[in-house]
Amino acid sequence: MSILQNLLNNRRTIYHFTNQEIKDTDLEIAFEAASNAPCHKQTHPWNYYILGEKTRESLVPTVVLLAEDKHKKKKDSERKYVSRAVSKIIDVPVIIAATTKLSPDDSFREEEDYAATVCSLHNLVLSLWDLGIGSQWSTGGITRHKSTYEILGINQQKERIIGFLKIGYPKDIPVKEKKKVSEIRKYLP
Repeated sequence: MSILQNLLNNRRTIYHFTNQEIKDTDLEIAFEAASNAPCHKQTHPWNYYILGEKTRESLVPTVVLLAEDKHKKKKDSERKYVSRAVSKIIDVPVIIAATTKLSPDDSFREEEDYAATVCSLHNLVLSLWDLGIGSQWSTGGITRHKSTYEILGINQQKERIIGFLKIGYPKDIPVKEKKKVSEIRKYLP
């Protein structure tokens, strides 16, 4: 199997990261790969915002609010859910908000741009994986909350956050069963 095929077939979502620092040079390599993703009409609709420590700390009140709302009906202590939610923002080596350009007057363009942005994000993820760096694409409530847009300085009329990419060196790599090729492809006459 080629190196590329091995990379494509063995990449996994990583949920637990070591504390090892990610080099800016490695991020730049991955952003170069992201910038070379295919996009119809060369719109390059994606933007990536690397969230620094101050920005992440600014998000904590929103994270707490969302975690409390989500778990207030549970009998368990909210505290553990809140602290876990905060940890997902504060304790990850790198977090990147990925956005796609909006085209409210052209739904087809917006759909094409979203697809291109996902291709770009996947190039970023695969490039990182090739460098031994894992990631998790998260689309939780924090990525859709109005205050997140305000804190990150993203205009909701022009861009939509499609997720946070959490990045770091893997503590462990999950083993996942994937569908067989015969289950996902169909030959038509």
